[in-house]
Amino acid sequence: MADTKLVTYEVRDGIAILSLTDPPANTYTYEMMQDLDTCILRARMDNDVGVILLTGTGQKFFCAGANIGMLNSVDPTFKYYFCLHANETLNRLEHTPKLTIAALNGHTVGGGLEIAMACDLRIAKKDGGQVGLPEINLGVLPGTGGTQRMARMVGKSKAIELMVTGETFGFDRAHELGLVNRIYDAESAEDFLDQVLEFARSFTTPDRASKAVGAIKRAVQSGAEVPFESSLAIERELQQQLFQSEDAKEGLAAYIEKRKPSFEGR
Repeated sequence: MADTKLVTYEVRDGIAILSLTDPPANTYTYEMMQDLDTCILRARMDNDVGVILLTGTGQKFFCAGANIGMLNSVDPTFKYYFCLHANETLNRLEHTPKLTIAALNGHTVGGGLEIAMACDLRIAKKDGGQVGLPEINLGVLPGTGGTQRMARMVGKSKAIELMVTGETFGFDRAHELGLVNRIYDAESAEDFLDQVLEFARSFTTPDRASKAVGAIKRAVQSGAEVPFESSLAIERELQQQLFQSEDAKEGLAAYIEKRKPSFEGR
């Protein structure tokens, strides 16, 4: 395992595990965002990584958002560049052509939810905590992509309602709203992580063509933000790249030969 200062990085079975580590609530500072940025780039460039998994250290918090003490001590210019860098970091996560999963092991509020929403999938621990964007109570808005990603996930009107009320709620309601994809019943944080890792492994080689998984993610994340004709062009280009891949050759051959394919992520 190799550690940065506030985010740990570990690879297991083709899965890069990035753990936010600032107890007790894993709140993030500019320094943590720099570490997260470094880990995202490391996972992106690692050919042995097919899936990126984000989680929080400890039993109670995925992430409680930005460190309020830090925000209270810096000037408005620093706050602006802090938000800009956080946007850039989460965009880098969102644009990386590898599946990203947030394992919500505890409370996921404010900027913590904004980090989770930048992932492709969100899996929560049953009865593990609260979710929401309560920044209105501080006199500010969700400034790390929250206003935009929330609206795209739950619709504009519902997103506005959730943000102007500052409501927090459990993972069951988050699942109903579409903010959480799955909820796992687990006795401990360790058991929960094991379950999420088992799910994540289903998107890695040799059982799954991880290159195709990443291309599907990229087609949706990039294509959803541009006009339809342009999104079809993105889809075609990604498909052409896959047609040239070893995994596509293996997948087509296995189908013809009536056998299970064995993918290599190439």
